[in-house]
Amino acid sequence: MAAGRDDRSETQAPTGHTQAGFFRSRWVARPPHVREAAATALPCGFRAAGVAAGIKGGGELDVGLLVCDSDSAVSAARFCRNAVVGAPITASREADLERLRAVVVNSGNANVALGDEGLETARAARRAAATALAVPADRVACAATGVIGRPLPRDRLLAGIAHAASQLAADSDSFSRSIVTTDRWPKRACLEVDLPGGTVRLAAQAKGAGMIAPDFATMLCFCETDARVAPEALDLLTTVCVRRSFDRISVDGQLSTSDSVFVIASGASAVDVAFESEAEVRLGEALDALFRQLALEIVADGEGTTRVARLVVRGAPELVEPVARAIAGSALVKTALAGGDPNVGRILQAAGQELARHGAPGVVDIDIEGVATVSAGVALPLEGRLLGELESAFARPEVEIEVRVPGSGGETELFFSDLGHEYVRINAEYTT
Repeated sequence: MAAGRDDRSETQAPTGHTQAGFFRSRWVARPPHVREAAATALPCGFRAAGVAAGIKGGGELDVGLLVCDSDSAVSAARFCRNAVVGAPITASREADLERLRAVVVNSGNANVALGDEGLETARAARRAAATALAVPADRVACAATGVIGRPLPRDRLLAGIAHAASQLAADSDSFSRSIVTTDRWPKRACLEVDLPGGTVRLAAQAKGAGMIAPDFATMLCFCETDARVAPEALDLLTTVCVRRSFDRISVDGQLSTSDSVFVIASGASAVDVAFESEAEVRLGEALDALFRQLALEIVADGEGTTRVARLVVRGAPELVEPVARAIAGSALVKTALAGGDPNVGRILQAAGQELARHGAPGVVDIDIEGVATVSAGVALPLEGRLLGELESAFARPEVEIEVRVPGSGGETELFFSDLGHEYVRINAEYTT
């Protein structure tokens, strides 16, 4: 299986970006009450570890353990909407997802399509973590990512859990590296958030590069805060922020069997975040920015990605989402993006194909980086300086595309990657 990691410093931007720090994208603004801490720092009350258990082979880290030391922890979880899901999701749904204290995760094997054996392995992982941490088994969830349909060596996984439990520390470095598969770099951040009652920490570790589509992706995200958050507030914030981030990305249009998001609040800071309070608004703004930048990191790491596009579609509510997905998922649009070729005909074709399915006319406007390229379905003449500006804009690491379709009142946003030779190579060799 292809696997990787990147030891570059956290301030070195991936995929051609030049802005330093975590908030690298021009599409994600750091809220004024948020500061960046060390990327691998954890909020108070959390410990984590990642170890090599031999699931991947080659000495790579492949089993991770995240634990909250507070018995009063509250949590929220979201899972993929594929009809085929991994055993870890099924096993996690048996846990008390509003009061989680730990999550165990392995990479290199997704534990999918393995029947009763796979489900028992996932349940055994939860029990092993609970025993090692001396916490109730119903407060432990699990996750996995990697190859589908291959037996997961249970003995290696359980030994890895015991080893990880002995290595726990208030740092996410090894944990964030243990969850990656084809990722070129670990995706992680820790923020300090000023709330009316004091300052709290908010951190997250994510993975994802391929099999990425709206309705989640092949992605995992583990998020921690030491704020004392009301359960209903944490659930609402998780729902809203996931919808604006991990639900809005596409690399290859393929819906995962394993994606999961876990958010745990330890309450160790003693700073309260009540439901429908100013503190909830501020924490929500920080969580939204954190998740959106992590989501963009996933797209920017899209198995050979060289650039990312933000697509905004406006028009009739019933049209905007299917048209956006058709454009973002078009191999022709994505290969044009890979070549830095502002071929608006590819975008127009993809939009028109989807509009026809809905019985709508192909009256489409397309702007690229603010330059009008198509009006009412008619391509506009582009030459000289204007054409040069458009070509230059389309060759940047981030490209913005706006599309207007018939009707009004609807708007949607997607972030998607290009598609090039490296994506084909990685996936052609994925299990070999």
